Amino acid sequence: MQVTEEDGGRLNAFAKEPRMEVEQPDAQSRASGRVVLVAGALVVALMVALAFGVS
Repeated sequence: MQVTEEDGGRLNAFAKEPRMEVEQPDAQSRASGRVVLVAGALVVALMVALAFGVS
């Protein structure tokens, strides 16, 4: 743990953080994202149609 001394004699400790790893999205997550997007668009369209039908 890295410790530094601030103004006024206060100590500030910083935790050692793990290295960051960047993961590439796979094709399956892209496809499931599209499914969720299309399903959400259909739900919105149905809600708008219902609102027009009620009014």
